[in-house]
Amino acid sequence: MSTDKAIFSPFTLPNGTALKNRLLMAPMTTCTGYFDGTVTEELVEYYRVRAGSIGTIVVECCFIDDLGLAFPGAIGIDSDEKIAGLAKIASAIKGEGSRALLQIYHGGRMVEPKLIGGRTPVGPSALAAPRDGAATPRALTTEEVEGMVGKFGDAVRRAIQAGFDGVEIHGANTYLIQQFYSPNSNQRDDEWGGSRDNRAKFPLAVLDITHQMARKYADDAFIIGYRFSPEELEVPGIRFDDTMYLLEKLAARGLDYLHFSMGYSLRPSINDTTDPTPLINKYCEMRSDALAQIPVMGVGGIVNVSDVETALEHGYDLVAVGRACIAYPDWTDRIASGDVLDLFIDSTQREALTIPEPLWRFSLVEAMIRDMSMGGASKFKPGIFEETVSDDVNQLVINVSLDTDRIADIALASGPEDDVEFSTNFEEIRSRILTANSPFVDAISGATSQSEAVKKAVSKAMVKSSKQQAFEESGGTSAPQSYDVVVVGSGGAGLAAAIQAHDEGASVLIVEKMPSIGGNTVKASAGMNAAETRFQRVKGIHDSKELFYAETLKGGYSKNNPELLHRFVENAPQAIEWLADRGIMLNDITTTGGMSIDRTHRPRDGSAVGGYLISGLLRNINKRSIDVLMETAVTEILFEQGAVSGVALLTDENEALTIHAKSVIMATGGFSANSQMVVKYRPDLEGFVTTNHKGATGGGIALLEKLGAGTVDMGEIQIHPTVEQTTSYLISESIRGGGAILVNQEGNRFFNEMETRDKVSAQIIALPEKYAYIVFDENVRAKNKAADEYIAKGFVVSAEGPRELAEKLGMDYHTFLATLERYNGFVENQYDEDFGRKTALRNPIKEGPFHAIRIAPGVHHTMGGVTINAQTEVLDKQQQVIPGAFAAGEVAGGIHGGNRIGGNAVADIIVFGTLAGHQAASWAKR
Repeated sequence: MSTDKAIFSPFTLPNGTALKNRLLMAPMTTCTGYFDGTVTEELVEYYRVRAGSIGTIVVECCFIDDLGLAFPGAIGIDSDEKIAGLAKIASAIKGEGSRALLQIYHGGRMVEPKLIGGRTPVGPSALAAPRDGAATPRALTTEEVEGMVGKFGDAVRRAIQAGFDGVEIHGANTYLIQQFYSPNSNQRDDEWGGSRDNRAKFPLAVLDITHQMARKYADDAFIIGYRFSPEELEVPGIRFDDTMYLLEKLAARGLDYLHFSMGYSLRPSINDTTDPTPLINKYCEMRSDALAQIPVMGVGGIVNVSDVETALEHGYDLVAVGRACIAYPDWTDRIASGDVLDLFIDSTQREALTIPEPLWRFSLVEAMIRDMSMGGASKFKPGIFEETVSDDVNQLVINVSLDTDRIADIALASGPEDDVEFSTNFEEIRSRILTANSPFVDAISGATSQSEAVKKAVSKAMVKSSKQQAFEESGGTSAPQSYDVVVVGSGGAGLAAAIQAHDEGASVLIVEKMPSIGGNTVKASAGMNAAETRFQRVKGIHDSKELFYAETLKGGYSKNNPELLHRFVENAPQAIEWLADRGIMLNDITTTGGMSIDRTHRPRDGSAVGGYLISGLLRNINKRSIDVLMETAVTEILFEQGAVSGVALLTDENEALTIHAKSVIMATGGFSANSQMVVKYRPDLEGFVTTNHKGATGGGIALLEKLGAGTVDMGEIQIHPTVEQTTSYLISESIRGGGAILVNQEGNRFFNEMETRDKVSAQIIALPEKYAYIVFDENVRAKNKAADEYIAKGFVVSAEGPRELAEKLGMDYHTFLATLERYNGFVENQYDEDFGRKTALRNPIKEGPFHAIRIAPGVHHTMGGVTINAQTEVLDKQQQVIPGAFAAGEVAGGIHGGNRIGGNAVADIIVFGTLAGHQAASWAKR
């Protein structure tokens, strides 16, 4: 039989089950599950479109215990409630004609505490993994080890009940099963550790219980596979002869296939680097006759049919395909018809390829993405541009190589090259920029300053190169650039305005004075308020725009501009859809103070809305190739013949520029970070910290005032009640909206936590200690991803029980316990007898661990700003329109009145940002 025919012919496993061909889609992490590990419809569709021609799909690993998830967005099989969701995946795959297998695992000591709510991971021994920042796990007791085997068995039963054709036991990637076999991670002295035979007991026990469950619940066609990593680098660690020893024992108990886990199917030893022999060759030479009866599957580096043929020639019976199945959902059909494929993904095709948003941002996928939006346009003057920038610690010299239409390379010419962490982060941000063909990418978590420095260098080089190219194309004359619309500010309002204006045919320039994009929106945490949305209807939430209007008006003490408020409320559901149409889904819903109904829309995993929103808007900016100038200040709005005519700019290199424009949208935010301006209007706020970024200084208001713009509500400045004072970090209102309470140092509740921000803040300030604690349990944490961030940042004091928590906080535990007991009674009766709390009485606070964050108020939002009408046109002091001037977001006043409701700011920036973009583009067309 020819190799090509062998690939596409049926293949029979040892249990007699026939696979339609030798090709499998590898189990690849998508990070697309809900916060609790349940399955999303997006994930079901992802698998459905990749099923059909490929013989088998191995669905990504499912955690079998809530301490076992090794990455965010993981899906679980740890309870019977998960069966229904997993059944949708199995049904989708099998309905298209492929077999569906499910990989099951436990991360063990490789689990990061922040993924499990700050709890301690577990492992065979209390030994941290040999990697930076690894947590030291708690060693499982003998009884817990036996219980863990039982959990694997329960997972197999659930997989059978969900309709999967089989399971793949994940004994690789240094997860828990491998940890038990490794002499590095397993240094137990009981029956589960010590000798190689004892260390092999756990993987063998998992295989045994898998067989038991298959015999009890499945038919004889049920497939059992086992994935293994052939070697470890650690000393002591698993070596290849150890692996062969274990595989022989596994084979003796019965398996339908073995799955080599390697990044490249023909990889040689990572221990003996002098030997180039592929490990699959060694495996075939060393295996017994019994082991040779078990089919072996290879994975890694499979893109074209020639790669499959090479793998089979080296001894693999089956081939698993990873990234190629992401880039090409119809991969099997393509190679069967003779296509030769290049492994990349068109940056504009995420939706068309049914790639879930979290997977799109996964590093292995990001590396395949190419920005196809520039086309063949000549944008840069080719060359190498040397830029000097600084991060928080170092001065960096970076060489940026530009081709006519792309960023060709980024190299560090001078900097801390010997710093391993710096070099690693540099390579990561370099890769992100090159694959996106844009400096406007997400910064690396934990290396923000370094990331922004590299991004700044690339941005500066691009500006210089573009200017040189334009100068040469113009024959040596340098005429001012011209745009239909200039947007000042790159927060949510500015980005939304730019996207909308562009989509209506306008040429757009974004000008940002700071070195990074996002403004204050990046810090937004709760969500986006809107009433009568389809996401509310799906969840059975009955809401009305009339109620939304009334509660916002009440929260603003009836100082809100009615015209602006009506436009805000009416347009909010369309704004939710505007985002959804651009791949930014806010389909989970909670509530905030001052709202009586769940209408605060946020990402499905419960994470903070700000970073998610800016990342999504940035993707849309990049896709449209909208021009952006960073670290460039607007010194003047130009005004000629009775209308706005452009802007005067000053770059960070003190270069003065003039930009002609038909309209200008001011979206520069408020002035909370300008302490002098705050105190000018509110002397009582002197000395307060602010939650805002340092660029929120009111510069946009001043520029518009020079044009004669009027202002409104300048003294209406909101303080947020829950701010971590040492870092000025805002603790999201979604935590209280999720069911948390506030207690004072004595351990007593003192006010309705879900009242408006100003009232809650005033009550905290009135306390003798001037601070309070926000207290929540594991149930609240699990449903609010932001809480994991607070734990990771060290804000949270945690304890297994309330008494221990009270002792850690220095409060009387009798009082604290009585407070919890009384509040839990209110939750049960859905009535707060003490303070009249009516919303977010979700669950009793009783599920450990218990958590607390010390908070106090900080300056958060300036409700005042320039005067606008309901078309976002800026008005002068006589309430007349200033032609060509528009404003959106916190720079504009009147919308929120005397107090802003949590979740209304994000709605404000999208509602009025998109409206400003529409109005400015329409004005430019006149």
